[in-house]
Amino acid sequence: MKRSDHKKSSRTDRPTLPELDQTKRSVLNSLTSLQSRRSYQHAIDEFIEWYCSEPRLALNRGVVLRYRMQLESKQLAASTINVRLAAVRRLAYEAADAGLLSPELVAGIRRVKGVPQLGRRVGNWLTAAEGQQLLAGFDCATLRSTRDAAMLSVLLGCGLRRSEVAGLKTGDIQRREDHWAIVDLVGKAGHVRTVPVPAWVKSAVNAWAESVPIVAGNLFRSIRKNGTVWGTGITQNVVWYVVKACADRVGIKHLAPHDLRRTCARLCHAAGGELEQIQFLLGHASVQTTERYIGCKQDLSRAVNDRLPFASGHC
Repeated sequence: MKRSDHKKSSRTDRPTLPELDQTKRSVLNSLTSLQSRRSYQHAIDEFIEWYCSEPRLALNRGVVLRYRMQLESKQLAASTINVRLAAVRRLAYEAADAGLLSPELVAGIRRVKGVPQLGRRVGNWLTAAEGQQLLAGFDCATLRSTRDAAMLSVLLGCGLRRSEVAGLKTGDIQRREDHWAIVDLVGKAGHVRTVPVPAWVKSAVNAWAESVPIVAGNLFRSIRKNGTVWGTGITQNVVWYVVKACADRVGIKHLAPHDLRRTCARLCHAAGGELEQIQFLLGHASVQTTERYIGCKQDLSRAVNDRLPFASGHC
């Protein structure tokens, strides 16, 4: 009886490679974002490879601490290490649900802290003049330039992620409250939001849609080298290369699609946009995330409480 209990307990702290692979698939299937799936798959694969290369150790807090030390020895960025540790925690949760780990071991793994991030990562933002320069770098004499102008307009004017641009449908842009908007856009983690579309963005989108023409399905399509449209949509990589090519053409270095999302947020804030409304625009669950996109810092020269409508109470 005691021997069988020992075998049972050993099954709840040393998952085998097939069991870990099955648990990994459960983790990936629970993620709705393609980017998250790719990131977690890479992180979990690296952890499983490391774990299986070690002696047959129990999957517990001590092992995960050793893994964190191994990641730190590679001098990886703190954010990279923390993402990989988050993937390991997620793997442990799924393993517990499958009966491969005990709740006590998972609780210990959960207590493994991430690496502190010193300072704040500086994002890449364009100024209003640089944004205008980027948008003005199209001659719109070809289908490709017309499409790219519309794509850049949506990224910069609506703050969409590149996955959202790639998945945008023609019917998503509708009239709401006398304003054009991308209605019920499903974003990261399945969050649904409605995104206002400025008139100049709608004009660029119309120019592209009417030149093809596109009346249904995905808004943006691939274009062959001979300038003809083909297929039923585009990949996220197409969005990446369009932004890079447009930035190189006007001399802007190291620009990514997400930088245009940050730029949209910061310029909205600089133009007097309320933080809450910018949060709605970007679809952030936390206002702190929006603050990081804007690059907020306290401005004592224009202190917000100086505007309070009160007079001094002299005694």
